[in-house]
Amino acid sequence: MFGRSKTTTDEQSTILEPSPREGAKNRPTPKRRDQEAARKRPLVETDRKAARERDKVARREGLARQRQAMVTGDDTHLPARDKGPVRRYIRDYVDARWNLGEFLLPVMIVVLAISFMRVPWAFAVVSIGVYGLLIAAAIDSFLMWRRLRTRLVAKFGADHVGRGLGMYAAMRGFQMRRMRMPRPLVKRGQYPA
Repeated sequence: MFGRSKTTTDEQSTILEPSPREGAKNRPTPKRRDQEAARKRPLVETDRKAARERDKVARREGLARQRQAMVTGDDTHLPARDKGPVRRYIRDYVDARWNLGEFLLPVMIVVLAISFMRVPWAFAVVSIGVYGLLIAAAIDSFLMWRRLRTRLVAKFGADHVGRGLGMYAAMRGFQMRRMRMPRPLVKRGQYPA
């Protein structure tokens, strides 16, 4: 009569259970040993064929993303040699100008065709012309890099202009515009700001 009222176990469980809160996890934290056991994988796969297939599929997907990034210019999936704002600036600068180096491959094809004709004087004239074009293209690349380096230092600072960027710009300048990868994203004469 004067004591506490007795409640049943069902009533107690509903009283003790907190109501689910918005944004809370609403479950007990799992034990550490259970989490570690769920994460455990063997060092050497038992099913090596399935592991090889998984690796092959992952590699193929990565290469497809990289190939798509080379076409679209997406910086997140580009290879390491093409990533970053400095290299994008270099690519845009080289793609915006006419380079003598991009005419070397078509000229070499003409020289190859003339070499089959067996006309000695024509072959001598074309060979001297090719060497002249090669020297002019090298001088053009050197002057392009000097102008580009001053623009890079002005935009990004001297600490971002490292080794290898000059060769990166020169090699891009020696490729034909249609063959360049990542693909050119600017038109000729549309220099980066």
